[in-house]
Amino acid sequence: MSDIEALKKEIPPFKVFELIPQFAAQGFIDPDKIDLLKWAGVYPQRPQEDGYLMMRVKVPTAEFSSDTLRVVAGISEEFGRGFLDVTDRQAFQFHWLRIEQVPQIFERLEHAGLLHTKGACGDTVRAVIASPLAGLDAREVIDVRPLAAAMEGTLSGNPDFQDLPRKFKISLTGTPELEGVHLINDIGFLAHRVGDEVGFDVWVGGGLGALAHLAKRLGVFLRPEEVVEVGQAITAAYRDHGYRVSRKKSRLKFLIKDIGVERFREMVETQYLGRRLTDGPPAPVARFGGNDVLGIHPQRDGLNYVVVATTVGRIDPFKARRLAELADRYGQGVLRTTAFQNMMIPHVKSEDLAALSAELEAIDLAPKTTLRGTTIACTGTQFCRLALTETKARTAALVNDLEPKFSDLDVPFTINLTGCSNACTRYQVADLGFMGSLRGEEEVFQVHLAGSIGQAQRTGTKLKGFVPGTRLNEYTEAVLADFRANKRPGESFVEYADRVGHERFAPDTLLKPDEEAVLA
Repeated sequence: MSDIEALKKEIPPFKVFELIPQFAAQGFIDPDKIDLLKWAGVYPQRPQEDGYLMMRVKVPTAEFSSDTLRVVAGISEEFGRGFLDVTDRQAFQFHWLRIEQVPQIFERLEHAGLLHTKGACGDTVRAVIASPLAGLDAREVIDVRPLAAAMEGTLSGNPDFQDLPRKFKISLTGTPELEGVHLINDIGFLAHRVGDEVGFDVWVGGGLGALAHLAKRLGVFLRPEEVVEVGQAITAAYRDHGYRVSRKKSRLKFLIKDIGVERFREMVETQYLGRRLTDGPPAPVARFGGNDVLGIHPQRDGLNYVVVATTVGRIDPFKARRLAELADRYGQGVLRTTAFQNMMIPHVKSEDLAALSAELEAIDLAPKTTLRGTTIACTGTQFCRLALTETKARTAALVNDLEPKFSDLDVPFTINLTGCSNACTRYQVADLGFMGSLRGEEEVFQVHLAGSIGQAQRTGTKLKGFVPGTRLNEYTEAVLADFRANKRPGESFVEYADRVGHERFAPDTLLKPDEEAVLA
């Protein structure tokens, strides 16, 4: 039994919320209990010996008020040195916190509405991803927000699910033609119509990391009223039958790989539901997996939603307050986060779009539809103890350099960069996925090419060779230039790479020898 498994058996993980005031009062965290902080959304920050913490905050249903965003901005400014990130699971993240401050931050979040940290990390049900388009887009099959709220209320933070073998991720979407994150979640629910009936296609066992597996169809068609119950049953089956000996092989994907999705479905039906589920066909597929849902789009009610492109998810208190102000002035005082480190202002009148876009441009948060909106990066060595390479600043510089040069692409192009093999930013399912590593003391990146959570539904090809961190922009520009010069109209990068061959993009093929390195 691993140390963390032994700790979970000794202390129910959510009991950490009772321990935090004690840690805060004494000014330090008991070393043998530090791993429990994850269940409260709190991690030691790199370097751990300095005692600083990072905190992840859930945003249930992905929606929050402008006043809530002002509270978040205030926490970042007062306690977190002005650092504020939007994650690729629709959460907010703070840095530079001290344990003495955590109870005050929890109190402020409680007064801010629905935001909370319970189960934001740890071996439990993480943030439930809800489609940011819910209730807005005319192509929507059903508004999933009530289901997301019910699932958050019954699974996330539930003591029955506080001790799972590892983290557990769930997503719901009402617009399957536009979003594909179900492929990389432990459970993904996709609404679609079969005849005159609205229901959900269910996918299970998705997860990336060092050994990536895309989710598989359970083969069912659920009525909306069955979704929460089935979600509980699948989670319970994982709790009771998931592997606990090795944490490297404890995600649901490994159980399903070993026993098969048909047997897993039978287990859920017979042991947890007591009934057979209705068979059903697959839902429609999103061509680009969600990355084309950027910029300005019409709502079904005649208003518009505006997806605001951050730069690798990083904003600051000033920009957060300006966004809150713009949501009040041009929208209805609400905002949303997306699963691509972006934000959204819904309910904007058509006659206000030009003025809103100009004001967003002034704070470098314009609803751009090119690389700024389709590039994500993890925390990296700046704060993460596991990362091997710097990520945020490097990727922001790449976007600033290349976006003006390739603003004319007629299809989305996805760049995901992560500082280690843990895939916090999904490097295996991007057009260009970069995984950070070290070659001696040099920061380098392994390339995973032409993966997709869209129509292709596959992980990328791991190319031979490495891209030095100092030449990341050069390599990426060479790939984009080749694609733009030779692609067919409307052809995606996945389609193009398959047509011309993946070996065409090997680092050693595209990068000429570094003259300085040769001379040295």
